[in-house]
Amino acid sequence: MALHRYSFELAKTPQDLEGYFALRQAIFCEEQGLFDHDDADNLDGVAYPIVALDHEASPGNRVVGVVRIYEKSSRLWYGGRLGVHPDYRRVGRIGKGLIHKAVTTANTWGCDRFLATVQEQNVRFFQRLHWDSLEEMVLCDRTHHLMEADLAHYPPSDEVRPLLPWSLQEVS
Repeated sequence: MALHRYSFELAKTPQDLEGYFALRQAIFCEEQGLFDHDDADNLDGVAYPIVALDHEASPGNRVVGVVRIYEKSSRLWYGGRLGVHPDYRRVGRIGKGLIHKAVTTANTWGCDRFLATVQEQNVRFFQRLHWDSLEEMVLCDRTHHLMEADLAHYPPSDEVRPLLPWSLQEVS
């Protein structure tokens, strides 16, 4: 049994990358209907995927949460495609853990600002985690907020940045 049930880490193994894309499709395409068949886009080629793993689940169902981070311009980082498997949404730790891992990782890699577009229903959750809403916008026919993390609450970690993002297109 794992020391901790959940871990939050860069997705690097083929199994974790497969689970990462499968959960994104289940949440953003099937459940929310934001995209027709696939939510992949050009950012997947430069983004670093992060997964929440349940170490007590069967190997094929270990990925229970996802998010990606990418550097849009020098020292300006974005997070996106944050999602948690429906069975784990009441746990209360998965989304928070993914956000923490995303922002602390970017902060380690030279982040001066960390932004994300957040769906309206999640704004208060982000505000409790030290994020500020900068503006309201409509994306995919739904209200979102452009939000910024207070980096003082997300200290750098020891995560080593891979030299180049791994090729995700082969997995999706």
